[in-house]
Amino acid sequence: QVQLLESGGGLVQAGGSLKLSCAASGPTFSGYSMGWFRQAPGKEREFVAAISWRAGNTYYADSVKGRFTISGDNAKNTVYLQMNSLKPEDTAVYYCAARIMGDWYPTTAEKYDYWGQGTQVTVSS
Repeated sequence: QVQLLESGGGLVQAGGSLKLSCAASGPTFSGYSMGWFRQAPGKEREFVAAISWRAGNTYYADSVKGRFTISGDNAKNTVYLQMNSLKPEDTAVYYCAARIMGDWYPTTAEKYDYWGQGTQVTVSS
């Protein structure tokens, strides 16, 4: 069983930065693929960023490319999402997700096996 715990959300002004963390429990963290998704009120959940430990690859939604960076620390079993140049449209609940084995499907929420409880990010204009 894998448990994911997000932290780091909050209220920030447009143009500001936040860094989200997702701490994972469970074995063989280095074999996971990890992703960040978000869901704004009245909207569907959307892909934000993903990282594949085995392949060493990252992937981003066009809307955040160049502003957000996903990274991880195997020793701490933690994945991060550094968010810079935040915009009001980035306001959402951000969820961390883990796919523990198999091929990498970075943008497909249904392919992830475990999800965190979410952390609220609010960007004021």
